[in-house]
Amino acid sequence: MQELLIVTTGGTIDKVYFDDKSDFQVGAPQIGRILEELGVAFRFSVIPILRKDSLHLTDDDRELIRATIAAQPARHVLITHGTDSMVDTARALASIGDRTIVLTGALNPARFRGSDAEFNIGTAVGAVQSLPPGVYIAMNGRIWDPAAVRKNVVANRFEAVG
Repeated sequence: MQELLIVTTGGTIDKVYFDDKSDFQVGAPQIGRILEELGVAFRFSVIPILRKDSLHLTDDDRELIRATIAAQPARHVLITHGTDSMVDTARALASIGDRTIVLTGALNPARFRGSDAEFNIGTAVGAVQSLPPGVYIAMNGRIWDPAAVRKNVVANRFEAVG
């Protein structure tokens, strides 16, 4: 891997809690800060293209994600994404060939103590470097095939379909 391309789309991983509004809003991408603090031994670039909760992503947004990746020379791509529609986006990217693309996110904001963000990012970084070309999801300590996984909203985790 010469350089890891990171595309950020928003989601819980980047959410910030505003006390005065008593709600969450998607803030600035956290992954660059996380990787720098961890002292990773590879080059990466971050392209922030969206700041949306994944429930609000549209087909046009997915096309923007696809076009952004297709326009870059990088063969290793990590996407931070909200968990609710991550599978849909992964499936929409299946037509991109010759690249290893891994989507990850968090069930709790990266800024929160006990967040799964760093663990999921670490899993995704390992996956994007070692898997053959294709599209994958890295969540809950596992690498998933987007065609065979779903988010179990009640249990708040990803699980195999069937």
